[in-house]
Amino acid sequence: MVDRAAGTGVTLSFMTREPSGYDRALDLFEGVVVGVPPDAWDLPSPCAAWSARDLLGHVIGGQLEIIALIGRAEPPDAVDDPGRLAGGDPVASWRRARAACAAALTPEALATPIPFGGFGELPLRDLLDTYVLELLVHAWDLARAAGLAVRLDADLVHRASATAQVIGTTMRKEGLIGPALRPPRGAGELTRLLAFLGRDEDAFPEAPGKQ
Repeated sequence: MVDRAAGTGVTLSFMTREPSGYDRALDLFEGVVVGVPPDAWDLPSPCAAWSARDLLGHVIGGQLEIIALIGRAEPPDAVDDPGRLAGGDPVASWRRARAACAAALTPEALATPIPFGGFGELPLRDLLDTYVLELLVHAWDLARAAGLAVRLDADLVHRASATAQVIGTTMRKEGLIGPALRPPRGAGELTRLLAFLGRDEDAFPEAPGKQ
């Protein structure tokens, strides 16, 4: 399915009718969350000034914001202290937030039109496909913070890269991502995506082995 964002002429060809990519990205992210050692939650992450706990709290906040988008709750206030949303039991906090969000995603909710920056409105089910970018990149961030090795699904990387090309300029203007880096010659799609988002793989080298 190819959707055209209202009033823009931009074709968002990476969007699908159902949030299957979003669901798989949630599973991938949770796989990293449960692998984080208990003593690693306060280690620094690739996101400047954020620990692994802060990073997870930010993603938990994203789940709660989705609920808020469809009018089921007030949006969370976690800008200054995102780690509080992860709390003392980060895995349990994540699972509660994920379950609450999943319960809110009824067929009616998935059809709800949601403002999408300068692209008009999109049904929530389509907006969730853009959220693959957030989940995938923060899965990488969290794995690197905790010293885990993780392999990211190539299809999800491709979806995330497509999203980044559409919204990356706006994110950079809003200070949500850093300056783009130059990827090495011959770099794969994940490395190019990370560089576009300002992630320096050398600053947080991959752990040996596989999660």
